Amino acid sequence: MRFIPPATPLLFAASFALLSLASCGLFGERGPVRIAAIGPLNPAATPLGGELSSANAALLDATSQGLVRYDGEGQIDTGLADRWTVTTDGRSYIFRLREAKWTNGRKVTAEDVAAILRSYLAPASRHVLKNDFPEIETIKAMTDTVIEIRLSVPQPAILELLAQPSMAIVNRGMGWGPMRARKIGRAVLLSPVPDPLAEDPEAAEAAANDPAASIELVGTSPAGALARFKNGYADGVIGGRFSTLPYFAASNIGRSRLVVDPVPGLFGLSFVRAEGFLAIDANRDALVRAIRRERLIEAFGLAEWQPQVTLRPALYARDGGPAPLVPVWAEYDEASRLAQAKRVVDAWRAAGREIEPPRIAVPDTPGGRILFAYVSADFKAIGVPSQRVPMAAAADLRLIDEVAPNDDALWALRRLSCRRDTLCNREAQELIDQATANIDAGQRRVQVSEAEAVLGRYAPFIPLATPLRWSVASQRLTGLRANGRAQHPLNHVIALPN
Repeated sequence: MRFIPPATPLLFAASFALLSLASCGLFGERGPVRIAAIGPLNPAATPLGGELSSANAALLDATSQGLVRYDGEGQIDTGLADRWTVTTDGRSYIFRLREAKWTNGRKVTAEDVAAILRSYLAPASRHVLKNDFPEIETIKAMTDTVIEIRLSVPQPAILELLAQPSMAIVNRGMGWGPMRARKIGRAVLLSPVPDPLAEDPEAAEAAANDPAASIELVGTSPAGALARFKNGYADGVIGGRFSTLPYFAASNIGRSRLVVDPVPGLFGLSFVRAEGFLAIDANRDALVRAIRRERLIEAFGLAEWQPQVTLRPALYARDGGPAPLVPVWAEYDEASRLAQAKRVVDAWRAAGREIEPPRIAVPDTPGGRILFAYVSADFKAIGVPSQRVPMAAAADLRLIDEVAPNDDALWALRRLSCRRDTLCNREAQELIDQATANIDAGQRRVQVSEAEAVLGRYAPFIPLATPLRWSVASQRLTGLRANGRAQHPLNHVIALPN
């Protein structure tokens, strides 16, 4: 694995020193599976609190799965619902709930679940996916164990949304399973919930308490997580992103232990302010063209990470959705693109107008600093200075790093249009709204392409690459495999024998 970070040797030396300080552990030790998640772990975290850290997402997915869930291969599997049906018009999903109890012993009912899901999608909710369910008309309990989600138009990819960890069914901090959590110091010990229908409850409880069936989860820093793995205190590390990849290079952990998920999504810089130089579509487009994506990705030395030039990712589409629109400038070589972009900048300056250095918000991490170094160098090459600012600061461009939550061709267009951290083109938004409400699949595809073309001309976003999600797995974690959803449920990290 090869890294070419610009002017960051001290940073890499520091991260390596942190890893070296950890004491040695015992490789091959059995007992609970030990997982180190990058990010904070809060046992009280709920989906209503906004975006979840990787540690909190893993905890919720283990203790409070949604109606459906992802398995270790990234495929839809049963969750709180043990079966479901879809009506012939594709507009009604009916779920039958399994026998389950909240942690206080009370039975989980369909009305509980319906109320929780409605709260996630309420206008005042901070739920990270609340804007990704525009097709839902009603969520209601049909019986004590049956819940219906009714849609205004068919949405074949709705199960993929419902399977996200942030759609975990949490009732006032109480989960239902399939695992239960107990805090032990800084870690959380997860053990299986005994089968409520078991003929021998005592035997079921004893099996659930078997240490070999338990998982110890801890949330920590990137260097801390990798130090735990390197020194035998963790069987796996989850939650890696581009921003923390340099820590893996510094760890000297074998490349064969790295698991990289081939995920579609958005990774790039969103324009959040359209003033001065950035107010002109052609000027923003010049910055889009100026980026030398291959050079940027090569700096991280990871062959699985790929550049991306389209606004929409290539999805695992099952509904015949249109292919992403490749911009015309992608046909030109790097030198030609830079020359085109520089002519735009020179023309602006020739008219006596200055360019205020754009403030670019990226994570204050090794990967974030590498990213800014390469982007700013490319901007400088066409005569545009820039300034790095923290992610929470006022900015002109801000990094978006998100995995597509489902295979809806409209997801990326919605994400890049008229949001708090994006520009807003009314023509594109009207086409997006029309496509969302269109029951005719053929017309919907046309409107998706039209909306994408309008956004492409408007240039609200600089696509850079596919999102990068990585984990580290010991030989013990036979079930932690790369998949196209970057989903690694803790109760699947050890594959069961056939």
